[in-house]
This record gives sequence, structure tokens and C-alpha cells, in this order.
Amino acid sequence: MQKNIIKNIVLMPISSLWEFLYRARRSLYEYGILKKEYFKVPIISVGNVTFGGTGKTPMIIWLVNKLEAYEFKTVILTRGYKGKLEHKSGIIKGGQKFFSNPHEYGDEPLLISRKMKSGAVIVGKRRSENLKKYFPKVQPDVVLLDDGFQHIQLYRSFNIVLFDAFLPIESYKTAPVGYLREGLTSLKDADAILISRADQVSEEQLEKLINLLSKYHRKEIPVGRFCYKPTGIVDCLDKKVMQLEELNGKKIIALTGIASPNSFYRLLEEHGAEIVKKMVYPDHHFFDHTDINDVLIECVKYNAIVMTSEKDMVKLRKVTNDSRIMSVNIEIKFLNGEDELLDKVRSVLNLDYN
Repeated sequence: MQKNIIKNIVLMPISSLWEFLYRARRSLYEYGILKKEYFKVPIISVGNVTFGGTGKTPMIIWLVNKLEAYEFKTVILTRGYKGKLEHKSGIIKGGQKFFSNPHEYGDEPLLISRKMKSGAVIVGKRRSENLKKYFPKVQPDVVLLDDGFQHIQLYRSFNIVLFDAFLPIESYKTAPVGYLREGLTSLKDADAILISRADQVSEEQLEKLINLLSKYHRKEIPVGRFCYKPTGIVDCLDKKVMQLEELNGKKIIALTGIASPNSFYRLLEEHGAEIVKKMVYPDHHFFDHTDINDVLIECVKYNAIVMTSEKDMVKLRKVTNDSRIMSVNIEIKFLNGEDELLDKVRSVLNLDYN
């Protein structure tokens, strides 16, 4: 306890300075001292104010599916974290099921592009420059800005901000004291707030989070909750091999290279799987043949099958097609707030939905 108090005393000035600098940066753009880039299409940002995973990629995929249902040609701007093109630029056409170069583009861009029917994913951390470069080629109807809440030099029409229900309330302090990238005062720029994994915590914990956030965001914006719904289990060739119910009683090696693997473990266990070993790698880890060999040795040792996440499978396909390695495919399921969010999105797109 005393160590934590001393730690907070030492780090609090750094935290306050961090929050001040981010607030000042937003003010400079808000008052036009620093100029924003404008494009002649609606831009919808999906981002967060915390470090770690909050469900941005599944939410991007959900939005893409909705926009394609409206017959909008969609382009996603994403950093391509840890890919070779992160500090350059690249483009992936939507719908390329087996575009197998995660080392170039990163895992999340490839996962998103696989879920699209058309459009494209533009990779690279300089989002404004990259959109300007590829805009004549792709000519989108709407742009989705992945992890874009802090990327304020690019004007957006709508800001969706995500929160993870699992993050403890005491962690909502600006880094390095807590897990906030910037202060919660930035939520004045949010147009919708969504809470992920809302089915896995108590109503009391959800209410504490909602009450905390309500002090900072505009009262009229939608606040929704969602969870992850498994849709089936596929092999390395993207062939559906079993339903979730068939996990019941099976021995599983859980292989993960994602930010928050605990919800993945819980999903497996909720469907009756017996996790005999957890093989945990860093987020965005690129698996190699040595990793696969280690995994398959454990497979034989425990007489088990390997289950991994959809995002990890994108990278695993590059190095193996072993039938013992499978992934759980998921999609977003709203618990509330879906209709209110879609109303706002359609308004931004000038769609007549009455």
C-alpha cells in the first residue's frame, strides 16, 4: 500500500503533464491554430482513450458489413501495427480471402480485408497522407478510421469511442498512473460510446463505468453495450470444421498473441472445453516454424487440439495448415444501443431511413 502511494506521488506530476499536453493539442486543432485535413466523404472514427484492446477491429468489421448492406464503397485507414508497411503505405483490396502477407501489412488489416466484399484497406501510420495518395484510385463513399480518436489532424464526421468493461475503474487515470492515453475530458468530442465485453461483468461494475463516463461526454450521444458471439470453428484453410458445442469435453491448447486473452479462455470454457495449456505470446506476435513446432509438441503431449483467435489465425496461415490448429470466429452482438448508433451513422451518411 505504501509503495503504491509513493509511486503515485512520483508519477502524478508526469500524468498531469501528459493530460495537459493532450488537452492542449486538442484545443489547438479545435480553435484552428493547427489545421485539419478535409476530404469530400464522411469519415467515421473507431477509437479509444485507453491502452490495450477494446474491440476496435470487430467493431470496424461490424460497421463494414452494415455499410456494405447500404451499398456504400468503404475504405479503412489503419496503421498496420508491426507490419513492414506501418511507416510506409500499402493497400489491400477487400475480399481477398488468402492474401497471405501479415509481415507486410500487419494482422488486423488482413483480418478486416478478409471480411469485406469490396472496398479496400489502406495501411500506414500517416493516415491523411495515405488517404490523399490512394483516394483517386479507390474513390470511397465512406472512410473508417481505425484507432483514430487521437488522430485529430484528419477531420471526421463521427467519433465512436470504445471502452473495455473489464478495465478496473481505478485504472481510469492518465498514464503512467493509469491506463488512459489522454484525459476523459476528450470525450466531449465523442459522438457515441460503446462498452465491449459487457456480458462478462456485473451490472454494478457497468453502472460505475457508465456513471464515470457520463461526467465527460455530451448527454445526447448514444451509449451502447456489446459482447462477442462465436459463429463457428474453422481450420487453417478457412473451412468450417465444427460448431462451438462440439468443444464440450475436448482437451484444448489455447494459443494466443492478443492483448486480452482472458475473454478467449472464458469463451472456450463456457462451451465445455478443458484448457490443458495456455501458450501466450505478445500481442501482434508473428508466429514462425519454431513456434508451430513447440505448439504441436504440446499437442501430442496432451493429446489435444489447438484453438486460437481469428486475428492470430491470419498469421498462423502464413506458416502452417496443420489440421490440429483451429480458430474461433466471432462477431459483435449488441446488448443495447444498436438502433441508436445506426440512426446516427445513417444521419452522417445522409440516408433516408424513415
